[in-house]
Amino acid sequence: MFVVGVDLGGTNYAVGLVDEAGTIIRKIEGKTEVDYGAARVIENLSNSVLRISQNFNVEAVGIASPGSIDHEKGVVRFSPNFPGWHDIPLAEEISRQVGKRVYVENDANAYALGERQFGAGKGCQHLVCLTLGTGIGGGVITHGKLLRGSTGIGAELGHMTIHPDGPLCGCGARGCLESLASGTAIRKFVCEGYRRHGESVLFVSKPPEDVTVKDVFDAAKKGDRFANEIFERVVNALSVGIGSILNIFNPEIVVLGGGIAQAGDFLLDPVRERVRNHVLPSILDTYRITKSELNKEAGILGAASIVFERIHEK
Repeated sequence: MFVVGVDLGGTNYAVGLVDEAGTIIRKIEGKTEVDYGAARVIENLSNSVLRISQNFNVEAVGIASPGSIDHEKGVVRFSPNFPGWHDIPLAEEISRQVGKRVYVENDANAYALGERQFGAGKGCQHLVCLTLGTGIGGGVITHGKLLRGSTGIGAELGHMTIHPDGPLCGCGARGCLESLASGTAIRKFVCEGYRRHGESVLFVSKPPEDVTVKDVFDAAKKGDRFANEIFERVVNALSVGIGSILNIFNPEIVVLGGGIAQAGDFLLDPVRERVRNHVLPSILDTYRITKSELNKEAGILGAASIVFERIHEK
């Protein structure tokens, strides 16, 4: 069986032809061109799906999209990455153009499905995934089923409150996990601390606005005081957040993906240690915290997993 997985982002998209073993046989990448409106995006995706499907019998198409998704109808209700997108019937429009069934799911939920199907959570019935990137997304699978909530937008784990008096988050609340441990938060901390920590190695060769998350973590490894201050803030926020996740969902595994998770054990080891201070005694040693195994292909494989989940539900 072959399916097509579409990783839809605000700037770029990727389309992959995927088999049941999770092998990406073909791949097409392109610019989303969201500024030209929904019709242009739909045209770009449809053309790529048709190109990549040539000479293959494709079962269906799965699309992983950011935002609030009506997964039953395949409608993007709202997405901050797509200005002006309200109630866009993405599945219906693309299905009409490509002649295949199309399923749409929130990208973080798709990521969780991909990890369960092909990645670190393979075979697990209870898992939680966190995507640590520009923002922080979450996906929860319990008893083998994706947790969506009453209106389909549950598991917004990046917006659990870690510090009620903490930084203002993009959602309008204060002290969300996203406001403390995302790439956006880290870059904000860098810019805010520039005047107090001008001696930091972070600012030797570039202005604060050009400092990356990798720069911060590399400097922390070398013992830079300011970089360590930021790193400690991130580790503490993740530890509190993951501790709460473990207490609430009692998963077998917590999988961290996204660019920040590429720091690997440098980040995960202190998180694993400190999480132990935030979980019930009965939860201790019942879980694993690990990095995604899907890496750069997580979006496509997660989108493909949407199709496999729907087929297995029938």
